[in-house]
Amino acid sequence: MLAQQRQAAILDRVRAAGGVRVSELAAEYGVSDMTIRRDLESLADRGLLAKVHGGATTVSPGSAHEPGFAAKSVRQRAEKAAMAMHAAGLVSPGDAIALSAGTTTAGLAQRLVDVPALTVVTNSIPVADVFYRAGRPDQTVVLTGGTRTPSDALVGPVAVAAIGTLHLDMLFLGVHGMSERAGYTTPNLMEADVNRALVEAAERLVVLADHTKWGTVGISSIVPLERADVLITDDGLDQQARALLDETVPELVVVSAP
Repeated sequence: MLAQQRQAAILDRVRAAGGVRVSELAAEYGVSDMTIRRDLESLADRGLLAKVHGGATTVSPGSAHEPGFAAKSVRQRAEKAAMAMHAAGLVSPGDAIALSAGTTTAGLAQRLVDVPALTVVTNSIPVADVFYRAGRPDQTVVLTGGTRTPSDALVGPVAVAAIGTLHLDMLFLGVHGMSERAGYTTPNLMEADVNRALVEAAERLVVLADHTKWGTVGISSIVPLERADVLITDDGLDQQARALLDETVPELVVVSAP
């Protein structure tokens, strides 16, 4: 395969998945890591992707850009699955929990459908649908009302009002981005209001954010980094960010993606 053909194929992969790893591309195309790095540098120089440690991602859009649920669902699948598996272990029968909107929390929902006597509050249509399709009779699922966003979240004053009357054991919060300065963020102003209401309603906050979320800043902050009781991320997170988060968050959990 010529370099031009390989770079076109790499760009297609990045656009479809949101990000790629050097090691995976080298194995797939039968070339050295150095060759792949040169390919990524060439594409980055043309503004077609953004180089990151160990790979590349799509070029960062504006802070108010909100990808759709389907677009986000193909990104970092292995990492999200590993995080969801760990998060599921924190839930016990009879708990009253909340799951925010997002593809990572939707993956967590699939691992909670067999937990007995669970009460789930969510503003996510896909999350509610996971439990609805499972049909376990001893589970109670509460879907807030509100206005639907591109990421299939329900937001606005109706959602905030519904959440404000609740008292929950735990919130599992998916985020658009996280940074030292901005904390956990979202590109949707009204979704930030709903997420803050969920945080206030829950006794314990568990944030799920894969390594690509580090350094990404949405237009609206939800809560500071230290507000999370537990932050679950993956081992693609660079050492500098890991050290900072380890000092900031009460409990940092780093999982390994298969």
